[in-house]
Amino acid sequence: MPRRRTSTTFSVVVTAALLAAVVLLHPSAQMETVRGLIGLGRERLLPAPAIEARGGAYAFAATQPGSDEPVAWDPCSPVSYAVNPAEMPAGARPLVDRAIARISAATGLVFEDDGDTDRRPFTGSLVPLGGGRPVVIGWGDETEFPELAGSVAGLGGAAPEEGARGRRYYVTGGIALDTAALTDAAVAQQPRVVEAIVVHELAHVVGLAHVPEPMELMFADNTGQVELGPGDREGLARLGAVPCG
Repeated sequence: MPRRRTSTTFSVVVTAALLAAVVLLHPSAQMETVRGLIGLGRERLLPAPAIEARGGAYAFAATQPGSDEPVAWDPCSPVSYAVNPAEMPAGARPLVDRAIARISAATGLVFEDDGDTDRRPFTGSLVPLGGGRPVVIGWGDETEFPELAGSVAGLGGAAPEEGARGRRYYVTGGIALDTAALTDAAVAQQPRVVEAIVVHELAHVVGLAHVPEPMELMFADNTGQVELGPGDREGLARLGAVPCG
């Protein structure tokens, strides 16, 4: 009898350990919810930005089903990005790095540089199970990206999938910058304007849409605005303040 009790106790301990491992390690949305309920939820990589009503205009590219809450990136995971250097103007990479730093500061999101890539923006739809793909930043023309026709200097956007607790989060995205507009001369002579164009497209990637207010950087047309407007800042802060996935 004592030996039987010992065996039973051992089996219970092993079973409990296996269940604990499933809760801690399983990547499914259901287990993420369970971890949150027992106080094992994930933590933000950077503090959430302060949200202030600044009196400006902002709009979200997408909202949660049946809600006005925005679709955003998971603030508990880094946003990976990679740059395709093909046709990149001379001196443009530091402008991209500064633009990323500005969006990170405005959202509280961490951006992780995956280095150079030969992939093109907006190509391929497969997202690996349990993870995302890097945001690809590259240069091209209207032959490759028809939406760059006319006076459009760049394209930016992201794709979401459902995460834990039924919320949708962006998991990949892309930026295509127009080689006809963002030339070597433009980078050399108007670096702040070029950087602002990259900031504008990055704001699309993290979840902002165009607004009809020309004092905001998210105005559809480039009017020479180089700084984030009050609505831009509030919208970006709200995108960065969503709960972890």
